Amino acid sequence: MASPLLAAILSFFIPGLGQFYTGQLIKAIVLFIAAVIFALLSTIIIGIPFYIIVLVYSIVDAYTAANKN
Repeated sequence: MASPLLAAILSFFIPGLGQFYTGQLIKAIVLFIAAVIFALLSTIIIGIPFYIIVLVYSIVDAYTAANKN
């Protein structure tokens, strides 16, 4: 059984890692790629809010997915 707290912490440090931990491989890859793209776009300001959205979604989703297991 996956730990919800650990899944959330993993996603906090690397978006998508919590999804990987809970077995959601496709979602993990998509979130990681989105986070990388928005982190790169943060050099022109527009990426910062989108990166934060992806980060928060990744944390919440990893926590809830781990609770379901």
